[in-house]
Amino acid sequence: MIISVHQPQYLPWLGYFNKIAKSDMFVFLDNVQYKKREFQNRNKIRTKDGGIWLTVPVVTKGKFEQKISEVEIDNTESWAKSHYKSICMAYSKTKYFSEHNVFFEEVYSRDWNRLCDLNLKIIFYLLKNFKIDIPIYYESKLDIDGTKTDRIIKICKKLNADTYLSGIGARDYLDEEALKNNKLQLVYQNFTYPEYPQAYDGFEPYMSAIDLLFNCGPESYKYIL
Repeated sequence: MIISVHQPQYLPWLGYFNKIAKSDMFVFLDNVQYKKREFQNRNKIRTKDGGIWLTVPVVTKGKFEQKISEVEIDNTESWAKSHYKSICMAYSKTKYFSEHNVFFEEVYSRDWNRLCDLNLKIIFYLLKNFKIDIPIYYESKLDIDGTKTDRIIKICKKLNADTYLSGIGARDYLDEEALKNNKLQLVYQNFTYPEYPQAYDGFEPYMSAIDLLFNCGPESYKYIL
């Protein structure tokens, strides 16, 4: 059984969904420490002028050790209307915009308190429309502790997984010998960003997966794989 894990990200990129699609089960790391300037509260969308960042403002002052599940959105800023407006301007002329606009309009009209809830709402919508259907778990409900490799080993054992599918970036800190000693096979994700039809000339990679959704709709799955 192949397992993969990741923090709940905001409007994740295609590699995020590729890893889930190639797993037998997936765990949201909602109980680890939140890190600023990563992808938990921001990502890029494609516009006619190239990629632009959409960043959800969050409350971090005096909360250095807060867990991802605890991070609050700073709603003193009118970020939601701005994000929705940017998405509409970028994708209103795409083939599948009208099909998915209702969902995003509803998401950005709601009052969100915690970043994790917002991220998960969008991720589950994308999983459904990308036709990715595997068991999903939450680290916070598995009673897991430890750091880095030790944490991964405990998650694998808890869910009876024998193979851990890891992002290539984890090669710098994973203790491969520890995984081997615990009879866990380690496989690094081999993902090459696919080129697909976009609304504007000149292909721009590494955008949020909503770029693929609006442009390719039901054909998205083949590009993710």
